[in-house]
Amino acid sequence: MSFDVPDDRNYLESHEWVDHGDATATVGITDFAQDELGDVVFVELPDEGDDVTAGEEFGVVESIKAVSDLYSPVSGTVVGINDALHDQPELVNEDPFGEGWMLEVEVDEESDDLLSADEYRDQIE
Repeated sequence: MSFDVPDDRNYLESHEWVDHGDATATVGITDFAQDELGDVVFVELPDEGDDVTAGEEFGVVESIKAVSDLYSPVSGTVVGINDALHDQPELVNEDPFGEGWMLEVEVDEESDDLLSADEYRDQIE
């Protein structure tokens, strides 16, 4: 099976992605991760204003199969969360790189463990 791995993002081995914008970075989970989880039924995210630390847990995603911790690819302050996921957690399955995004972070520092799209593809193949 082939999974979508956009080239314009970086990835963690734990299957989170980060898309670097101008002032903020957007964070979510990968197509591979949502496929492994199955139907997502709940997403727990931090609040706006909370700090996240690269490589550390920032939330939880719950599916009909499992509960998985979410790890941040960057350190910084949460400046936005995807409120739509409260009522529509299935957006993570339907569009993990678009409507299923999770956080916007004002970045202080990136993880040293970020993978390129090619490195991430190698990991999941």
